[in-house]
Amino acid sequence: MTRALLIGREPGAELGYAYVTEPPFDAVVIGSLTLSQLLRFREERVLTALAEGKAVYLYTPGLPEAPKNRALAGSLTAAQRELKNWGVLFTDGGRKRLVTAEEARLLRSRGQRPDAGAVLTPLAKEILEGTK
Repeated sequence: MTRALLIGREPGAELGYAYVTEPPFDAVVIGSLTLSQLLRFREERVLTALAEGKAVYLYTPGLPEAPKNRALAGSLTAAQRELKNWGVLFTDGGRKRLVTAEEARLLRSRGQRPDAGAVLTPLAKEILEGTK
């Protein structure tokens, strides 16, 4: 099983990772964030993983509920947009399976394709398309 660094609480859904708190790891799963963590997101381990091209997933049920304050809600939406722009992949733990680069290489070597609806990391997509 692929190892993922867990930030926050463990997701309520099975995402297909064995969670670790120390390196080595192949991906990062952000299981939960508080309002202040989301607004001022600067988790060094996550930023380093993104810089290294590792997959980073944010479990959306672990996000704080939308506040009734419109200005605060707008700031939270902007913070989420920034995370997406950085390459963080959002998942609700539904039936969509996350396919990492490692899994994509294995699938490609077997001549297989991921399940319909699978979520591919950007590198996994390149591998399956044959550009990496």
